[in-house]
Parts: sequence; C-alpha cells; structure tokens
Amino acid sequence: MSKEKKEATVEAVSVPPTGFKMIAREFKKDKLALFSLALLVIIFAVIFIGALVLDKDAVMKVSILDKYAAPGDGYLLGADEGGRDVFGQLIIGARNSVVIGFSITILTSIIGVGLGIIAGYYGGMVDSIIMRIVDFIMILPIMMIIIVFVTIVPSYNVFSFIMIMSSFYWVAKARLFRGKTLSEVRRDYISASKTLGTSDFKIMFGELMPNLSSLIITNLTMNFAGNIGIETTLSYLGFGLPQSTPSLGTLIGYASNGVVLSDMTWVWAPASVLILVMMLCINYVGQALKRSADARQRLG
Repeated sequence: MSKEKKEATVEAVSVPPTGFKMIAREFKKDKLALFSLALLVIIFAVIFIGALVLDKDAVMKVSILDKYAAPGDGYLLGADEGGRDVFGQLIIGARNSVVIGFSITILTSIIGVGLGIIAGYYGGMVDSIIMRIVDFIMILPIMMIIIVFVTIVPSYNVFSFIMIMSSFYWVAKARLFRGKTLSEVRRDYISASKTLGTSDFKIMFGELMPNLSSLIITNLTMNFAGNIGIETTLSYLGFGLPQSTPSLGTLIGYASNGVVLSDMTWVWAPASVLILVMMLCINYVGQALKRSADARQRLG
C-alpha cells in the first residue's frame, strides 16, 4: 500500500463519523427502531396530507339520520353520535394532536432547558430565583388550573391550548437540566473555556448543551408522546379542544358509554389504536436517537 493511501486510511479512521452517519448506523442495527421510524413517517404523511384534503366543515356537519352509522354505510369508519364522519375526525384530530404535542414539546424544552442550564451555570442568586419559581409552579394543582383556564379563556382554540399547556409544563425540564448542568460545570473543559475568555452564552449553549444532547433527545421524545397523551386525556374529560375541533380524545370519550364501548367499536377503537401505535413508534425512535447521541459523545 502506498504512503498516500495509508495516510488517507489513518485519517479516515481517526475522524469520528458525523452525527447523521451515527444515527443512520444506529437505526440499521435496530430493525425495530427503523420499522418504527418508517411507520411513523407514513402515519404523519397520511395524517397531514389527509387533513389538507379533507373539508373540516363537511366532516363536522351533523347528520342525525346517520347517528352511529356502521362502517360501509356511506362512511369508511362509520359515524359518531351526531352522524359525523369518524374517519375524517380521526385524520384531522390526529393532525391536531401531533401539532399540539410537538408545539408544546418544543416550547417547554426551549424554556426548561434554557432556564435549567442558566440556573446551573451561574448558581447563586440566579439559581435561587429560577428554582423558587419552579418550586412554586410545581406545588400548584396544574391540571386543575389548566382546566380553569380552558373554561374561562374566550375564543378558545388550538393556539390557546398550546400556550396554556406550555406555561406550566416546562418546570420539570428546568429542574432536571439544572441538576445536570451543576455536575457538568465542574469539568475541566468548562474551566478551560472560562480561562480563555469564552463568553458565557457560548460556553452554555455551544459547549455545555451539546454534552447534554443524549438527555435532551430522550426528554424530547418522551415528552412528545406524553404531551399527545395529555391533550387526548383532557379532550376525553371534556376540557380539551372545543367541540367544533376534531380530537382523538373526543372520539375515545365515546367509550365512556357502555353501549358504544361494546357494540359500536368503530367510533373509539381506531383513535385508541392510532394513539397506541404513535406512542410506541415515538418511544422506539427516541431510544435509537439516544443511543446514537451516547455513541457520538463517547467518540468525541
């Protein structure tokens, strides 16, 4: 082998793989995660493309004569109590749930991770102020407060729901990442960066935060699935999205009626299965992303 080829080989071995290659390699090793990712992409594509094609007003149009119509009687998945198309509500409701879950996850992560890192990095008075705010919010009956806000907010819609939920669900993230930051700031690379005069902002979000990527990915994934579940639960209880807005929780809520639960499974079962499949897929994909982030950190 020539000298040039040897040098190229050594260089290729010494350079760690990029983040994308690391993720691709992890998914190739985990067939279940790869299948979950493919299934999740298909589900999201069907949901979002279908929601664009479907007419919400036509889907939510009440037709008493079609009350609890069985699948095939002019409806692909049957009709609900008001004669509304279950399939249309399933597609549009799933789109709403995914958008709400994703939006809440991103907003609460930006607030929680950011404030947690700031509190852990600076410590002292900054840490005390942020943590006392976190402690105060955490002792509140958050679910009850959300229900009150949902009840009293005028012109309540998807945006209002996202803002209300995001206002309260960032505190657990802030406490978690504050604790991780407290242990990370003691490491030599942080001290070296401070000695070199690197700005605090660059140290916190350019050097420290990437070393928390594994935890961030895991937290994002679990919270994404959890936030979809919270929206569905509130809608099931009657405190989620307005009745005029399709929701998976509203469809599942019909199962509270014993007759519907046993004899009209086409109303609630598709939404239940869809939520279960989405949450399982999201968790499997998140585990693969976490492993790739861990491997990337080990390789530097």
